[in-house]
Amino acid sequence: MPDTSIVNVKARRVWDSRGRPTIEAEVHTACGSVGRAIAPAGASRGSREAIDLRDGGVRLGGLDVSRAVAHVSGEIARRLCGMDVTRQLEIDQALCALDGSGNKARLGGNATVAVSMACAHAAAHAAGEPLWRHLAEGQPVRLPLPEIQIFGGGAHAGRRIDIQDLMVMPLSAGSFDEALSMTAEVYRAAGALMSEHGLLQGVADEGGFWPAFSSNEEALEMLVRAIERAGYRPGEQIGISLDIAASEFGRQGRYRLALEERELDSVEMAGMLVEWCRRFPVVSVEDPLAEDDTAGMGLFTAAVGDTVQIIGDDYLVTNAALVRAAAQEGACNAVLIKPNQVGTMTEALAALSAGKRAGFGTVVSARSGETEDVTIVHLAVGWDAGQLKVGSFARSERMAKWNEALRIEEALGSQARFAGRDALARNPARKPA
Repeated sequence: MPDTSIVNVKARRVWDSRGRPTIEAEVHTACGSVGRAIAPAGASRGSREAIDLRDGGVRLGGLDVSRAVAHVSGEIARRLCGMDVTRQLEIDQALCALDGSGNKARLGGNATVAVSMACAHAAAHAAGEPLWRHLAEGQPVRLPLPEIQIFGGGAHAGRRIDIQDLMVMPLSAGSFDEALSMTAEVYRAAGALMSEHGLLQGVADEGGFWPAFSSNEEALEMLVRAIERAGYRPGEQIGISLDIAASEFGRQGRYRLALEERELDSVEMAGMLVEWCRRFPVVSVEDPLAEDDTAGMGLFTAAVGDTVQIIGDDYLVTNAALVRAAAQEGACNAVLIKPNQVGTMTEALAALSAGKRAGFGTVVSARSGETEDVTIVHLAVGWDAGQLKVGSFARSERMAKWNEALRIEEALGSQARFAGRDALARNPARKPA
């Protein structure tokens, strides 16, 4: 057996897709295996997320990560050296205990998540297998149903529209490769429609087209038209997924729609979204109400939860206890999994497992500030999440992840299975056999 004890842990400052500093961790073992991973960063963040450690001050807008880098190369390295890199739970428990803050504020969630993921890569390298296979531990896996942004709004596009993401889900695809081909056609059609209407003004943070619309509903109407122009039947072959990110413009039961210059209470906000689900081929809605609006989340879920997947992101922040509570309260029926929201692989897996036990849909997700790191693709496959949200169908930090899933599908060969529409919570939009 190879000696998988950790002999070196180090970090470096690298740069994300917004040109901002982030942290890359590198872990070396006695047998020569190496693991490397980069922490992403979000623009729309839940208040209960793990805290990224930034330097503050004026240099680089206060966003530099020299303190987090020092923590990795210093006290984190001293604590982990000698530990077995294959014992992920023990490593992550050591990281949490060393931090001691409960929300990773002392060492930085960006530091802990980069190290945690790097350890997983090093363990897989030592075993001579890809990370997804290492994580699967011999259990069956599926290629995830992708959720791909066509228009980017909210915090990802200067709040040009209130909805943060307007996405498509290729429900009728029979493989991951076909799912991406279908999405490519819709993305191309959306760009052509925007150009024809004089609305093409570049792309948002995650690669979706900049939303130069006069209303939120105009964006929905344009997306339906793009699906149709691409030659697909909306709702049957391709469904619409929305990330409302309501915590960005709502709190204490009040929601300010800046684009439409009106304010709604919780019941009115839920009612508006229910009407959108009735009028448009919406199969999934993320954070429809704010993170402090459990009553509103429950109201919306009770109204449409039998036919629409309702995802908690800021509402659940990849926290297993919050997932269990939401299941008891009927507040949503799916959970978004972002490892940097909790700061370690083990905690992210706990939230995903809690979601599965509750019968929730589970979606592994990237952040708006991303890099070439493809770890989340391996998590989505190895943990058999069923769904993957990366951003749009443009920009290399996004395409690196979609392309990695294609490689995994090819590696699986005849054993490749595509999750498809069955991965959605309660199977919304699934046609009877």
